[in-house]
Amino acid sequence: MKHISVYLLFTTAIQGLCCADVTKLAAEDGKVLQDSSRFHEVHSTSDLPPVIVALCSGDKLAEPGQKWNATDAIVDPTLPGKRLIWTAVGGDYYVVHYERGGIAHTFHVLIAKLTNNDSKPQLVWTAMGVRLKITQYLSMHCERAS
Repeated sequence: MKHISVYLLFTTAIQGLCCADVTKLAAEDGKVLQDSSRFHEVHSTSDLPPVIVALCSGDKLAEPGQKWNATDAIVDPTLPGKRLIWTAVGGDYYVVHYERGGIAHTFHVLIAKLTNNDSKPQLVWTAMGVRLKITQYLSMHCERAS
């Protein structure tokens, strides 16, 4: 549970460290994301709805620790170009952290909302950064959160 709290704190506050597509997080969404008791960790893309995976990758997302195309030199074209790092799910909300290979190895956080009646998820917030900034941010805020 402590990890989820850190992840959610990270996703709500990292807006200043990243290039965000959706720059403002709605107050309602922020309240939901700050309540870590609502969320649980998910460790596999097979535990996510296919539309959430598609929102992250377009087609395929490698499992954590699995082989993927991490650089722009494609060694195996059957492998995906993106890999899941972690996911937190709470009700209709999905917080997905993944990495993308290529000439610039980047790290992404995506927050989406998918209600039972919808076939298409609503993009709540998304950002891209580098691992160094994310690691520095987490270590700085983990001390404050504990």
